[in-house]
Amino acid sequence: MLEAGSKTKLNTMKEKSTSRRDFIKKSALAAAAFSIVPRFVLGGQGYLAPSDHLTKGIIGVGAMGRGHFSYAGTKTVAICDVDTRHLAIAMKQLNDSGVKQLSDFRELIQLPEVDIVHIATPPHWHGIMAAEAARAGKDIWCEKPMTRTIGEGKRVKEAVQQHGRIFRLNTWFRFKDNFYGMGVPVKKIKKLVDSGMLGWPLKVTVSRHTGFDWKFYWVGKENLAPEQVPAELNYDMWLGPAQYRPYNAHRVHQTFRGYWDYDGGGLGDMGQHYLDPIQYFLGKDNESPVSVEVDAPQQHSDAVGTWRRIEYTYADGCKIILDGEGKDKDVPYIDGPNGKLYPGFRSDIADMERKLATFPEPEEQVTDFVEAVKKRQKFALNEDNGYRSCTLVNMGLASVRLGRSLKFDPEKQLFVNDEAANRLIDQPMRGPWTI
Repeated sequence: MLEAGSKTKLNTMKEKSTSRRDFIKKSALAAAAFSIVPRFVLGGQGYLAPSDHLTKGIIGVGAMGRGHFSYAGTKTVAICDVDTRHLAIAMKQLNDSGVKQLSDFRELIQLPEVDIVHIATPPHWHGIMAAEAARAGKDIWCEKPMTRTIGEGKRVKEAVQQHGRIFRLNTWFRFKDNFYGMGVPVKKIKKLVDSGMLGWPLKVTVSRHTGFDWKFYWVGKENLAPEQVPAELNYDMWLGPAQYRPYNAHRVHQTFRGYWDYDGGGLGDMGQHYLDPIQYFLGKDNESPVSVEVDAPQQHSDAVGTWRRIEYTYADGCKIILDGEGKDKDVPYIDGPNGKLYPGFRSDIADMERKLATFPEPEEQVTDFVEAVKKRQKFALNEDNGYRSCTLVNMGLASVRLGRSLKFDPEKQLFVNDEAANRLIDQPMRGPWTI
């Protein structure tokens, strides 16, 4: 039997031990919680939690959006979709009950625990969502095309820069991977162009013979019959700023690209993938063409159709030709007054590779989005150059839609003496949506 003093001493030791265990447990829990707190909560812009992870919310969790769940240095904390079936599939893939599920993007961008907003919706939503995310203090990773109209691109650029955000557009060929039919990264093409060996001005021709498929299967169907809206889809929210049209399954999800209200067919879908690298290696990141000429069948007011040829011309005489028919089988990819470059990085310049090795490499780009966010550095494909290459796409789509060639003022970013074309720059939005 212990004496009273010994009992007191033992109880005190037990209490200390218990308190110490509780302290360690609480400290461990606190550390775990601390490791995923967003940087701005813990000390403002640029601060990172000990885990060095950024948090992200993803708007639109169809197949494209789900591809953004796991990349290094980030943690998904919220997802949003207007289709409950998409949300269910996404949550199963995430296998994390702690991820918030939302149906209204406005709630997601206001979450204090979200650092980065991913936008993986149809393009008619990109402008509104990106601008609102910037105003909410979020950094942004947006699917291509950047926006569906030139005017929406202007507003996104303004919002991103006004609020000091980091913006990334999700096409990457200007800084990594081999470029379609060329068999080399774009950096090598830029080095050749910068060397001056091809001369100036240059003409670039894009067709299936240079490795690019314009995806003309992304065309719409005319006179769609109204159908019952499926229970899992909030169709009114899916339409958002687009004009109201009765639901038909061909309008939404995988086939929305065939309708002017939401995208622009194959050119809208894939154009920025191909035109952005051309803009980069031609050194046109701060310019726009002065004209666009088109050869295309008459377009339907709702359903996107195909086109045969689109030709852009810059003030210095450089041209970009989009050959939809693939007529010019043996045409060079880049045609200059002093030399030509063909698919497979072949040229008529004697000993080109040896000569090219003597020239300097192009300027390095910031190609790690997580690092760009942490260090507050402009990403390689950002709101500035992304806006310009998206303007190329939207200039072409305006010309195809109207069925005529257009003049463009690169400084004012307006079509010259063409009211109908300029109405396509800032298209009306269905209330209550604005940008």
